[in-house]
Amino acid sequence: MNAAQLLPAARDFYSRHPEYRHLEPWELAQVLWSLNYTNDLESEGEIGAASEVARQDYPEWWRAA
Repeated sequence: MNAAQLLPAARDFYSRHPEYRHLEPWELAQVLWSLNYTNDLESEGEIGAASEVARQDYPEWWRAA
């Protein structure tokens, strides 16, 4: 998976699994891989960046909860 595919995957992941929104990038990498959102473990930096952008799609109350 490349960086262009990671952001849509993160958005889909958060819409389906909002309970994981507070995970650190290294934790999120494991979850994305175990739930078959990615075929390989992606770099923490790329996942962290995509995660931050994806989280901005949601209202403040969702991000703060």
